[in-house]
Amino acid sequence: MDIISKFTIGSDEGVADLLTVETSAINHLYTGKVSEENIKTHIEKLDPTKMVHELNDLSTQLIITYADGQPVAYSIIKSGSVYPGFSEDKRITELKFAVVQEQDSPEIRSSLLKKTKSAISFTDIVWINVMVNDPLLEFFKESGFTIAENTQSDAFSLPSYLLTMEFKK
Repeated sequence: MDIISKFTIGSDEGVADLLTVETSAINHLYTGKVSEENIKTHIEKLDPTKMVHELNDLSTQLIITYADGQPVAYSIIKSGSVYPGFSEDKRITELKFAVVQEQDSPEIRSSLLKKTKSAISFTDIVWINVMVNDPLLEFFKESGFTIAENTQSDAFSLPSYLLTMEFKK
């Protein structure tokens, strides 16, 4: 399997690849936890035009991992983000990370995280909101993230963790 993780711009093609992964991840994470109707409505509200604008913001970067040319994972890096409780004198970066469950493998996760870490080396603290049942939770812990607090997911207010990783300078 040919695996490559690369920076992607907020073009129609980049957003289409992002939506492919995002739709799959949403379905996997929320099936059995919220109604199919709510999942469908949530996916329908994903706005490609808004995504293009967000991704073309200079503080946002998109990395997509491809396996044999197909989009299978992504990370979105938002520098300059804030989260209550973090020191304002630290550079804070928010991370979103998703993998298509049917394509999930250690090689895909590692490829995406390696590329992501290269892009966030400038930051002091990176944070990510991860559902308590997310299959990536253990991977993040093994990769150096720690649970900072219990919280709720953005989409459906389900139990989640705020994970952080501090970079030593």
